[in-house]
Amino acid sequence: MIIYNQAHTEKIEYLLDKLGIKGYSLWENIQGRGTNTGVPHLGTHAWPEINKSVLTIVEDELVDTVLDKVKKIDAINDEVGIRAFVWDILKTV
Repeated sequence: MIIYNQAHTEKIEYLLDKLGIKGYSLWENIQGRGTNTGVPHLGTHAWPEINKSVLTIVEDELVDTVLDKVKKIDAINDEVGIRAFVWDILKTV
């Protein structure tokens, strides 16, 4: 799962395409606060920024590559915000 400031949308779309990740679910208008700065992203007048979230299931061999790419995106502008989370999928239908 990648949660990111909507300013990163094109970078995330490029990342998915470049790595051949075809299947994902996207949530828009995700509200929250960053874990490092605590700056709210609420889509309001006072806190206008907003996040998106993408969930994708990838092979184990691709996980570190995705995390590395997300880390590089974050390093370019860490004030904008992007985080990735990984957990095991034991079964799927």
